Amino acid sequence: MRNRTFADLDRVVALGGGHGLGRVMSSLSSLGSRLTGIVTTTDNGGSTGRIRRSEGGIAWGDMRNCLNQLITEPSVASAMFEYRFSGNGELSGHNLGNLMLKSLDHLSVRPLEAINLIRNLLKVEASLIPMSEVPVDLMAIDDEGHEIYGEVNIDQLKLPPKELLLTPSVPTTREAVQAIAEADLILIGPGSFYTSLMPILLLAEMAQALRRTPAPMVYIGNLGRELSPAAASLSLKDKLELMEHYVGKPVIDAVVVGPMVDVSEVSDRVVIQVPLEASDIRYRHDRLLLRDALEQAVQALG
Repeated sequence: MRNRTFADLDRVVALGGGHGLGRVMSSLSSLGSRLTGIVTTTDNGGSTGRIRRSEGGIAWGDMRNCLNQLITEPSVASAMFEYRFSGNGELSGHNLGNLMLKSLDHLSVRPLEAINLIRNLLKVEASLIPMSEVPVDLMAIDDEGHEIYGEVNIDQLKLPPKELLLTPSVPTTREAVQAIAEADLILIGPGSFYTSLMPILLLAEMAQALRRTPAPMVYIGNLGRELSPAAASLSLKDKLELMEHYVGKPVIDAVVVGPMVDVSEVSDRVVIQVPLEASDIRYRHDRLLLRDALEQAVQALG
């Protein structure tokens, strides 16, 4: 049997948040409607955090970032969506895309409908699904047993937390569970380990769906050093074990990492270790190199 390629895959699902997920999805955007992103919604910083504090609702920032990176036809709509207010007024620092998503959220029945309206406006083919449509925050129990609330505070922890949880406990968006069930390939990463990748795995129904799926799962490692001191202290092996601890069984079949990563402790998994850096920003993945590396992983997993 010949090795599989992306052309053979009907459903590719990528998990994560912000810049990292957007980068993966834009590198695979030629898959069109066969590509689905499941997006973290626990962000509580910046424009997103301000909107959540004043208006409630889920965090839209990571979703907006993914949509931005999937826009292939620049238009007035895309320029509006990416616009950020400057100056010192009430709107200073706010991103118009966040406000558009929030206003649609107020007008429509479900956040997923708001996303689909914006996708149609921006001519984005890939699907994007929020991990949950119910507002939720990340919480950590630190090494001394204290409760630390919110992504912004958790990213400042010096030592790895004893435990991570979502507060309150919320349902997974049903389309996200369905996407995992129908997936031929699942990707997770790159991104801030504790605050972009882990929140999705803390959802009970998501963990269950990942335990059940026969689809191979690939972890894409970061290129730059984590800004969170606690996350920066973790080895590749630590990260894989932590993700699988919260999912509840070994699920990661392959890793795609840059040349500087120590892979000596990673056995029983396919390791694709190749240069991945973009020429302009060293800690960002080059879209073509990433796609080629993922293609290698797909072939190796056969």
